[in-house]
Order: sequence, then C-alpha cells, then structure tokens
Amino acid sequence: MAEPEVNLDLAIEHGLLEDEYNRILKILGRTPTYTELGIFSVMWSEHCSYKNSIKQIKTLPRSGGKLLVSAGEENAGLVDIGDNLAVAFKIESHNHPSAVEPYQGAATGVGGILRDIFTMGARPIASLNSLRFGLINSFDGKNEKNNLIEHTKYLFKNVVKGIGDYGNCFGVPTISGEVYFEECYQDNPLVNAMAVGIVKHNETASATAKGKGNPVFLIGSSTGKDGIHGATFASEEISEKSESKRPSVQVGDPFTEKLLLEATLEAIRSGVIVGIQDMGAAGITCSSSEMSAKGECGMYINLDLVPLRDENMIPYEIMLSESQERMLAVVEKGKEEIAKQIFEKWDLNCVEIGKVLDEKNIKIYHKGKLVADIPAFELVLGGGAPVYTRESKEPAYIKSKRNFDLNSVREPTDYTDVLKKLLSSPNIANKNWVYEQYDTQVRTNTYIMPGGDASVLRIKKTNKALSMKTDCNSKYVFLNPYKGGMIAVCESARNVVCTGALPLAITNCLNFGNPYNPENYFQFSESIRGIGDACRKLKTPVTGGNVSFYNQSQEYAVFPTPVIGMLGLIEDYKKTVTSNFKNENDLIFILGDNKGEIGGSEYLNTIHNLIKGDAPDINLDSEKNLYGAVLELIDRGFINSAHDVSDGGVGVALAECCIINKNFPIGCEINFDYGKLRKDFSLFGESQSRIIISANKKFEKDILAICSKYNTSVHNVGIVGDNNLKINSEINIGVEELIDFYFNSIKNIME
Repeated sequence: MAEPEVNLDLAIEHGLLEDEYNRILKILGRTPTYTELGIFSVMWSEHCSYKNSIKQIKTLPRSGGKLLVSAGEENAGLVDIGDNLAVAFKIESHNHPSAVEPYQGAATGVGGILRDIFTMGARPIASLNSLRFGLINSFDGKNEKNNLIEHTKYLFKNVVKGIGDYGNCFGVPTISGEVYFEECYQDNPLVNAMAVGIVKHNETASATAKGKGNPVFLIGSSTGKDGIHGATFASEEISEKSESKRPSVQVGDPFTEKLLLEATLEAIRSGVIVGIQDMGAAGITCSSSEMSAKGECGMYINLDLVPLRDENMIPYEIMLSESQERMLAVVEKGKEEIAKQIFEKWDLNCVEIGKVLDEKNIKIYHKGKLVADIPAFELVLGGGAPVYTRESKEPAYIKSKRNFDLNSVREPTDYTDVLKKLLSSPNIANKNWVYEQYDTQVRTNTYIMPGGDASVLRIKKTNKALSMKTDCNSKYVFLNPYKGGMIAVCESARNVVCTGALPLAITNCLNFGNPYNPENYFQFSESIRGIGDACRKLKTPVTGGNVSFYNQSQEYAVFPTPVIGMLGLIEDYKKTVTSNFKNENDLIFILGDNKGEIGGSEYLNTIHNLIKGDAPDINLDSEKNLYGAVLELIDRGFINSAHDVSDGGVGVALAECCIINKNFPIGCEINFDYGKLRKDFSLFGESQSRIIISANKKFEKDILAICSKYNTSVHNVGIVGDNNLKINSEINIGVEELIDFYFNSIKNIME
C-alpha cells in the first residue's frame, strides 16, 4: 500500500485543526510522515489528550483522602482501605463502538477496563456498568416509531449480552449498574464500563518506562487491523460528520484476557516488570508515548518484531491498531527469560520489540527505515498536547424549561394506577432482565446482590466489604447542569451509605455532545463544577475516569450524562443493611424532608410526557449530616433496612421496600401529612437527601436522638406488615401485584 502524501488536507481528514497541524510542523521541524500524522492524530484526539476537557477536569479534587495515587497518574485510581490493601477502580466509555456493533463494542469495553485494573497489579473482583438507550416502548401505547424501538431493543439486547458474555467468561462478577431509556439516546447509546480490583500495597505496578537499555515487550494477542480505519480520532471527533470514518470493529477474547490476567499478576509479583500499560485506545502509539513521557525517557520500537495477524499491515496500521488483550511492558534487563517463561507458560505472546532510550524521543522503525521520530512529551496529556477552553453559553432551553408552571399539570384521579405505571416504566422497573444474564456470584464474594441501592462484595480473609454503585440522573443535569452534577455524586454516595458503607472516592465517565457547541460546553463545565463541590464537601476525591464527547447525531444530542462510580468501605460486613422491609410491626421512618419537587421527575416524564422544571435542590450540609446519621444507626444495629428515595419519589421507594426481596415480600401501612403540598407532588416528587428506614419499636428513642445529633429531620410515617402497600387513602395495592409490575415489565417488553 502506497502511503498518501501528508499535507494540511490529510491532517484535517484525521481530525486535526489547521493550527494543530502547524504546531506539528514546528515540533518536528519538518513535514510528518504518514505514520507520524496518524500518531499525532490519535494522541491529540479528545479521547487521548482530553484537549477540550482537561482544564475543567483539573478543577476537581484529584488527591487527598484515602488516595494512594493522584488522578491521572496511573492506569486506574488507587484507594487505601487499610490492612495493607488498596482498591483499584475506574470507569470508561465505549459508546461509539457500541453504536456500531453493540455486542463487541460492549464486550471490548469491559475487557479494556479490566486490563486497566490488573495492569495496576490488582486482581479484578467486580464489574459494573451504566447504560443509556433510546425508548424501548412507546408512550401511551402509540407505536409510530416502531422501527426505532426495534433497533433500540437490538442495541440493548446485544450490549447486555456482550457485557455478560465477556464478564462471565473472564470470571468476574457483574454486580451493579443502571439502565435508563430516553429518546435522546436513540442514535448514541451510552455504554460505560467500570471495574474494581484489590491489590496489596507492595504489589502495585506503574505505567512508567525507565532504565536505559531495559527491553520493551509486547504481551498478549497478535496485532490486526481492529479499529484502525478512522481509529480513535474518527470514533470520537469525526463520527458525526462522516459515516465512512466509523471505526472497524474491535473483537474481544475473554479467555485470552483471563490468561493475560494471571500471567500479568505473576510477572508483577516476580519482580521482572519495571512498568506496564494496557494497549487500549491508540494501541502501541498510546502505551509507548505515555509510558516514555511519564518516565522522561524515549523508546526504540521495531515494528518488524510485532506479532501480526495480517502480514500486509503498514507501520501506520500497526501503530494505531486497537486489537484487544495486549500490553506493553518494560522488563528489567537481564530478566528477559524469566518474563518469557511466565507468559509462555500461559500460552501468550511475549516478544521483545524494543528498548528504553536515554533520550526523549520515541523512534519507530519498520523494515530498517525510521518511520516516526517524535518527542514523547509533545504527544501526551500534561505535555505538548493542545489544551483548549471552549466558548460557553447557557442553553436557551433552560429558561423556558424552568419557567414552566408545574401546577398546571393535571392531578391524577387514581393514585394506585399512577404507582403501577411508574413501577412498570423501564426507567424504574427492576432490571432483573439485565442482571440475571450476568454471573453475579463468581468468586463467591458477593454479599449484596444487584437490584437494591448498591451492591456489596466481601474482601476475603478480612471483615471488610466494598459497596459500589454507578449513578447519574441525566434529566436533572439537562435541566440544571450544576445541581445535576452535585446530585449525581450525592445519590451514588447515598446508595452506598444505605448499605452501611462510608463513601471513599469516585471515578467518573463524562458523556456529552460536541464541545465546540457553546451550549454543550456550558453543560459540561457546570456539571464539573457541581461534581467538584459535592466531592469536596463529602471528602470523596476523584480517582480518574473518562470523557466522551460527540455523543450526538443530526437528530439527537444526548442529555449531559456525567456518570459517577462511587466506592464505599464497610469495616464489618456483618453489619451490612439491605433496602427491604424485614419484620412485621417494625416502625417506618423517613429521614429528610419532602419538598414536593417534581421538576425532571419520572412522574412528569412517565405520566405526563414532560421533562420540565428545575432539578431538585440539594443542600450538601444536610446530605452529609444524613450520611452520618444513617451510618451510626447501622453501626449500632438500630435499623433493619435503609433505602434511598430517588426516581419516582417516596411512593415508588416504599413499594420497593416492600417487594425488592421478591421471595419474602411484605406490606406496610403509611400515614403521613401532605401539609401544603399537592398529593401527587408529595408522593412522587424527587426531593433529595431522603432515606427510608425500618426498625424495631424499642429503638425509636435511639433513632430520634441520633437524628437530632446530626441535625437530620426524621418522620415516623407507618408500620411494616400485612400483604398490601397502603399509603393514606390514596394507594392500596397487594404486594404480589406490585411484584408483577416491577419485576416483569422489561422482560415483557423485550420478550
């Protein structure tokens, strides 16, 4: 294949701006080769360089607390949990590949995030996800867009299957996540994958190249043309402009990944590894340049030595290939044979393809010819990669959405019917159709299964457990990016608190439209501001994460969706609490105040087909006090259940408390004062900082005292018992009927 002539037009085709191309000419002092142009295009893409987002990201709290490494320093975040143990965790997007090929897009997203964890030296113990799709059912029975609905079902079904198959074959439990359906995700589904691992402090590895003459090895699968044609730059920046530039499909192999896991951990523990990094986006290009820049050194790479699946690949293709299940490792000189023996034992490639140089350039050779010679520092985030602050402008729709008179919404005449519709709506209905396709118990550490507030994993040989959750209400962020960002952090924290866990740190996956659109950039920057304020107040620093821009088509731009992955620590797993009511005659309390806020609520969306108003208010001091009260109540054994009030308000939350454990459902009778609030606003509004608890009557005084200590309001609203959910005179329905609406809705839609 003849390489095309490099010029400005070709650079623009590669997603580079004219100023950026001129900058490349200045850095090199000459016209780049075709391979060098490809290297710059991927390394300076948003996906690798964060050029339009890094200034905002750096405003987040990225160190302190229990963090062992600051955000961005390594492949994943690392949090100290005591007993010489640390947790590595991270979330990343695989949105664009999943839109092209949902099964492999989702599967390789899981594979990539798992590699980020075990290149830290950590053994993966859990997989999580956050998913967004278009509508899978029509509003009010109308089926005008049936072809779109069927396509969304296809995407949903295959994304779930891809996640499940990869995780199940690899042998990691997929234990938590969230799934939402809105029309704005019709053309751009969001597939965010998170992984969590455990490592001893003295067994961690770094993604750093150092040591002149140390050999560089390519480990794992052979290299093919996966993801090249358009590669990273096309899958992000150009995807909305040119269908011909859509990336070719990456194909994952979870069985090879399992071998790579075991071999990598063995090699790290053996002491032969100086530095190691996953070959994710941009493949050899990214790993070689980032490892070199971090170690302030250079690297010699001979592409003739790279194991290939297609012998006709040119240097450009080899450098940009995103073939899966590959690592780049720097091995201590003199220990090459030990490394080879370890990886060959696991039937994996372990090929020396280069060495570390005592200079600052990466030098790439092919068939004796120098095809790339670039200062590594000039390629990377934090180095010479361009950094921009884009124009920001409040979206015009926000004012009109907030000015909508919520009191003009028609009041329902049948509240029981409203509750049925909410419980069976895809955004609220139990996602058992999804998580029953996942192996949630492999490795036998799962202590609280999916379906409640958060999932919990025991840490073997200790009394500790980890509680984890992904969360984001994108309608709130759409209506008020600042408050929506804060609420995403607070709700994910509230979910782990409900299990008895102290929130420690977050990872985030920031999904937005085109940052060159000032309104999109406003959404992005304001949500970052909200996330930062919440994290500082809750002392949950950001360990790292991912930005995914350009999630839009000609028809739709996705709601701004900054997904939060929250990690919480439970010191004694035996004190863990679940969300379901347990015992007849237990008292039911609601902690926090009901303000009847229905802006952006599922009630407005599902019942009235409206996304209007403002996001609910959030008081960070009240939120933090609520956590303190609930954690002490759980620690002292005063309560039997705790459940966050979120989508669908207190009406839905109470129903979930009755039926979330469908094998042992139990009813309750609730009597509370609506005050001056409309009944529907009170029952289905989504005011923040509220948790429903149940407890034996003998602990009532203790509960009141602890809530007073934390300045948290508490309301005794009812009693557990009987086989019906009764709320004042408005709602009366049997728990078995609730179970059918809640647990079978998505299954009925999909099957």
